Amino acid sequence: MRIIILGLAGLLSASPLAAADSPELPRCMTGAWEQNRPEGQWADEYWTPPRGGLMIGAARIGKGDKAVVFEHMRIIRRDDGTLVFLAQPFGRPAVEFPTVDAGSTMIEFANPAHDYPQRIRYWREGDRLKARISRMDGSQAEEWDYGPMGGATPAQARPR
Repeated sequence: MRIIILGLAGLLSASPLAAADSPELPRCMTGAWEQNRPEGQWADEYWTPPRGGLMIGAARIGKGDKAVVFEHMRIIRRDDGTLVFLAQPFGRPAVEFPTVDAGSTMIEFANPAHDYPQRIRYWREGDRLKARISRMDGSQAEEWDYGPMGGATPAQARPR
């Protein structure tokens, strides 16, 4: 019994949640999101609610009946309390983007050593989830403006 108690005490003292200055996982991203553009272009993105220091995401971009891009994503809390975005486009090995800025309705990640993108930003505007990728200097920016998938009402899409 003493070993179990000591083990639990060790886990709690090393808990990433103990870091008072670390940002929260971005609950505002939770949900199923879609964007439909002219000429049949579309994009959708899905994010699980935060749990266990982890959010899991997936994205597809396509045109008409064909998906041309897919990506697996995660946002994890490291042992030191920091948040990191991991992107795996087309199932490739994950690329890490540490958090550089965060607020109650936005989060930004950056990796200047990566070829492209180097900066990833998500933010909420009402019932919309916005996303932008770019180089560190803001050039070559691409943006997405997602609405709740399936016609969810703004109340259902609001961050908690």
